[in-house]
Order: sequence, then structure tokens, then C-alpha cells
Amino acid sequence: QVQVEESGGGLVQPGGSLRLSCVASRSIFSIIAMGWYRQAPRSERELVALISTSGSTTYGDSVKGRCAISIDTAENTVTLHMNSLNIEDTAVYYCLAVAVRGQNWGQGTQVTVSS
Repeated sequence: QVQVEESGGGLVQPGGSLRLSCVASRSIFSIIAMGWYRQAPRSERELVALISTSGSTTYGDSVKGRCAISIDTAENTVTLHMNSLNIEDTAVYYCLAVAVRGQNWGQGTQVTVSS
């Protein structure tokens, strides 16, 4: 059973925008936060954005000012909007659901910024 499932991503032109969505299974109890990380080739996984179920947000330095994250706690869904994309935003984007019992990662979705 897929616990965390991402949607969105794909090919984006430089300067374009992106919308990623993620839904966490109802089988994950007591979610306290959800968010997105990304990993580019030959790089470490880095924070994109994280939001708690109370609405507190944290953004990675490389996306601050270009990114907005929102959460629907009733649907266990998190949505990420990012604009002004550049080549350095190319990466696999992973959704994370943080629960009281631990972290639950999605399989990742590829985002490629290219003309």
C-alpha cells in the first residue's frame, strides 16, 4: 500500500511555475507536519518546504520568496507552488509526512527545468 503519493512535476521551462501535490494515506496516524524535499544528481537531499498541521511553515534558503506550501489536514494533502524556476531546481522532489511514530516518504517525482 502506498503511504505517501506525489503528483505533478515533469518538464518546466525556465521562468515557469510548478505545482506539486501529495496525499498521505489514512493509515498514517497523528501526522504533525508534511512537506517537500528534493535531491539533484550528485547532491544531498535538501529541504524545499515544510508545514505543520497548525500552519507553521519553513522554507529552504534556495526557494525562499519563490515558493508557497499549504496543507489540508482533513484530506492529509499538501500542495507546493513554486515560480521563477531555473535549471538548479531540477531534481527529484520527495513528499514527506511526519507522524508521531516517524517519517513517511513518497517515491519521488522528477522535475526537470529545461528549454
